[in-house]
Amino acid sequence: MASEMVSVDSVSRTGILTEATDVAANTSRKGFLIQNLGQNALFVKLGSGATTSSFDVVLKAGTANDDGTAGSYEQTQGVIYRGLISFAGTTPRYTVTQFPG
Repeated sequence: MASEMVSVDSVSRTGILTEATDVAANTSRKGFLIQNLGQNALFVKLGSGATTSSFDVVLKAGTANDDGTAGSYEQTQGVIYRGLISFAGTTPRYTVTQFPG
């Protein structure tokens, strides 16, 4: 299966977020990647209202900030969720990359 290439200019990146900031719904989203950059677990919910007890995915913590050992979650093939994505955790530190249509 050939992979689809997306122009770097059309990719949307959040930068490093240090608060539980929702990612808005995007009907043209063709994929996304969430990476935990912090030293605490990151709780991700496909929808609003993520908490440490209400989530869809939990991303493991890294051993140090930005060391690349923390968890990540992506949807880049198949059915892609296009709604709001919310986050929770103790001192969240993460980044989100979206691939628009």
